[in-house]
Amino acid sequence: MTQIPLSSAAEAEQAAFDFDRNDDTRQIVPDVAYRQLAIVNVIFVGFEGAGDGNWVLVDAGIPGSAYAIRSAAGARFGGQGRPACIVMTHAHFDHVGALETLANEWDVPVYAHHAEHPYLDGTRNYPPADPSVGGGLLALLSPLFPTRPVDVASRLYDLPVDHTVPFMQDWRWVPTPGHTPGHVSLWRERDRVLIAGDAFITTRQESVYAAMTQSPVMHGPPMYFTPDWASAKSSVRQLAALRPEVVVTGHGAAMQGSEMRSALDALAERFDEVAMPPHRRA
Repeated sequence: MTQIPLSSAAEAEQAAFDFDRNDDTRQIVPDVAYRQLAIVNVIFVGFEGAGDGNWVLVDAGIPGSAYAIRSAAGARFGGQGRPACIVMTHAHFDHVGALETLANEWDVPVYAHHAEHPYLDGTRNYPPADPSVGGGLLALLSPLFPTRPVDVASRLYDLPVDHTVPFMQDWRWVPTPGHTPGHVSLWRERDRVLIAGDAFITTRQESVYAAMTQSPVMHGPPMYFTPDWASAKSSVRQLAALRPEVVVTGHGAAMQGSEMRSALDALAERFDEVAMPPHRRA
């Protein structure tokens, strides 16, 4: 399939500052940083040195990533590295891997869209992956990926109906279904920062090589785990219309500026051609 390229000039990271900070995160604006854990990103929202209860974790990585998340949080924020809460863009296995461990250890609430709750309270499996989308080895292997739910029911809350985000002043959640029924993205208008989750991503997640090297492209949601392509298309168009300045997604490097916006516009306009797999389940 045709890809929409992104150059390294569009990357939002500042490597020199990241090296000096030495907390294993990539900072994209003063109060938003992320850490790549194998094939997926987790996001830390809060200022460096903010202390316990004064920051928010967005998504919870792959299975086995609790130590890496805990370590980065402690180094970045100080204290015990404990957030005010955990906010979930969605509940696929590579975003909830450390959720039960960290939510219980930190004793914090978990917020998600109501439509995502069945996958977070232990009651419903996601639909099986679709290997027919093609595009690389990860797609071929996708039926092996876990689809069973995690269970954080005792800590689980709906995102507020007014679209505010708990403990994240000035942020709003945006419903972006398609990749999952209750997928959300997070948006801050004042500096036009977007946490997109997997509504779109900036690498070709179906390919092992691209997923590991994070080769930058503007890409639709991971194809093998996206069951509702009409909604996915609508969600991408909604996010492109926001005209973000800085974007961090669930997979791939954070991107910024006019090149990123042009690529996102192209994805929205040419979604059927560049994002929707020609061979997929009906």
